[in-house]
Amino acid sequence: VSLVQSGGGSAQAGGSLRLSCEASGYPYETYCMGWFRQAPGKVREGVAVIGSDGTPNYVDSVKGRFAISKDNAKNPLVLNKNSLKPEDSAMYYCAVAPWPWHSQCVATRPLRDFHYWGHGTQVTVSS
Repeated sequence: VSLVQSGGGSAQAGGSLRLSCEASGYPYETYCMGWFRQAPGKVREGVAVIGSDGTPNYVDSVKGRFAISKDNAKNPLVLNKNSLKPEDSAMYYCAVAPWPWHSQCVATRPLRDFHYWGHGTQVTVSS
């Protein structure tokens, strides 16, 4: 399994950044894939996820500002981040989890469900 991240970097408050994750080799017919972030001294949290059916879900703090997309199994996972705030500064990770019928694909899904992770990309937003 390979999850290779790109994008990120620095931006000013109100600006935009784009993250991309090329994922391959994951052994799931149906999946929940998403972005997570961890700021210094804080726990890692879900930001946005998307199911293999294309349905997105966001944590409240990024709704209306971030957009997650993955057009099909071959296309990369993308997170477009607009109206950035200093509190969006963190290391961002992409990850993938299986999505059996009895589970939900939501940004608050336990991190332990996500078995494969990208290497992380730093995002810094200055005020």
